[in-house]
Amino acid sequence: MSVIEPGQTVGILGGGQLGRMMAMAAARLGIKCFIYAPKGDNPATQVCDGYIEADYDDVSALEEFASKVDVITFEFENIPAKTAEVLAAKKLLYPQWRALALTQDRLVEKDFINTVGAPTAPYHNVESLADLKTAVEKIGLPAVLKTRRFGYDGKGQATIKSDADIEDAWAAMNDQPSILEGFIDFDLETSVVIARSATGEARAWPMSQNIHRNHILDETIIPAPITDETQVAARDIASRLVSELEYVGVLAVELFVKADGSLIVNEIAPRVHNSGHWTLDGAVTSQFEQHIRAVCSLPLGDTSPVGPRVIMKNLIGFDADQWHEILNDPTAHLHLYGKTSTREGRKMGHVTWVKHD
Repeated sequence: MSVIEPGQTVGILGGGQLGRMMAMAAARLGIKCFIYAPKGDNPATQVCDGYIEADYDDVSALEEFASKVDVITFEFENIPAKTAEVLAAKKLLYPQWRALALTQDRLVEKDFINTVGAPTAPYHNVESLADLKTAVEKIGLPAVLKTRRFGYDGKGQATIKSDADIEDAWAAMNDQPSILEGFIDFDLETSVVIARSATGEARAWPMSQNIHRNHILDETIIPAPITDETQVAARDIASRLVSELEYVGVLAVELFVKADGSLIVNEIAPRVHNSGHWTLDGAVTSQFEQHIRAVCSLPLGDTSPVGPRVIMKNLIGFDADQWHEILNDPTAHLHLYGKTSTREGRKMGHVTWVKHD
């Protein structure tokens, strides 16, 4: 454990909006940020103290990056193993590689979740069409087939409603190792975002209700309409996960809430998370500042909301063109990510409202 003080530098792998918001949070604490990302539209480089644009397999560039920073973190989980290996040999890397490896493979992730006593949907490994047919027999239909690696926002998955869909679903996976998950009958999609420091201190924000559109998060609402018992159970699951991993940083746990209030873990994300964006304006300490605090071995901040109700809405694609209308609402907190090109399905920004009525 090494305390990173004001004036020192956090290295961030990834140049997207999550890295951008982490760098902005670090600046409030007097901590510098240095970005490493492949060449492209990297809005985090607009607000950092320096950056390197190079591929993740460029060892010399990675070593140069490590020489310029005091601790390293990342904004997304699909960091190549070799990249993490090179950097971890030079500087502290948080969260640790084990958490990355777990969440890069849906099968390994679900196995791990079950080992800490948290329930998941029924699932089965699928590596061939024959495997898929066997999995359907065991789990039943409807079900969802997902690639084990590199899927997000609805990408890399196919719904199977009847036997007639099986062959097309497998073809959509392009022969990639996959996992079949049974459907869950749920009332609510939620998440709990938690931070843990190297000292073992952990703090979670209140659970959010998450509303999706076209498989992409559309709105997050705080508080989620759940019982206190469900809230406690979700925080307990999150606490067990970060404790077992000896995790350092912010982690999100996505869950389904069933009609009886019981919980099913959908997936975990070892990073700051879209469903935690409300904390920028709606909590005493944002998830981005908390992540910087955690990886720098600083005391964690208060996770209490600053109002009785908070709403966060993503600006997806050309929604961001409405920025002027949004600013006409004096209660709206507008966050644009500085991306240079707009396309359908791309997260361009978000808006937060803290409601006191």
